[in-house]
Amino acid sequence: MGNAHKTCQYFGIGRSIFYRWRDAYQKHGEAGLKNAKSIPKNPANQTPAEIVEKVLYLRRKYHLGPIRIVWYLARDHGIKISDAGVYRILKHNGLNRLPRGAQMRKLHTKRYQKQVPGHHIQVDVKFLTFIGKSGEKVRRFQYTAIDDATRVRALKVYEKHTQVNAIDFIEHIIEKFPFRIRKVRTDNGHELQTKFHWHVENSGVRHAYIKRGTHNGKTPYEALRDRLK
Repeated sequence: MGNAHKTCQYFGIGRSIFYRWRDAYQKHGEAGLKNAKSIPKNPANQTPAEIVEKVLYLRRKYHLGPIRIVWYLARDHGIKISDAGVYRILKHNGLNRLPRGAQMRKLHTKRYQKQVPGHHIQVDVKFLTFIGKSGEKVRRFQYTAIDDATRVRALKVYEKHTQVNAIDFIEHIIEKFPFRIRKVRTDNGHELQTKFHWHVENSGVRHAYIKRGTHNGKTPYEALRDRLK
């Protein structure tokens, strides 16, 4: 006991450490005194490296907070992690506090066109003017439907510009197109209002109005690009 006491005093260590080292030496010899690599108590609970990478990237690049990082990973990557888990990763890597004056940046996601037949059908109405047999002007209305994926097209000409004719045209393309129609996009013309909308929806087809300032739901640039393909 006296030797142990003096040894602890000489090396500046506690008795518990001395006895732990002594027992390790008695069991394993000098190998027992080598520093062993620390092993996590529960490796199964460790966050995978690829998730840690994504968390750190979102923090450094976009200055997102833990909750927004959780939302983004769940929405766009199908990754489930708690905000506490994100905070632990940030703290461990010295990123739990943003630099002074840092502001959150917008995170843009790439827009992809879904190339699936019937997924998007664009419906438009074109005004036609003819000269009749007696020289009078005759007006007709051409309803046109184009599938975004296959560019399959259908059209029909009517004498009147009404919801009844718009409904008839939808029935026409549902019957004639060689695939199931899932969604129809139109402008918000008077012939495409309530009766037309609910008839389309009740037929098992989604109906959406295009946004103002777009052509068939696309920006002028996107519409021109698609025409040039």
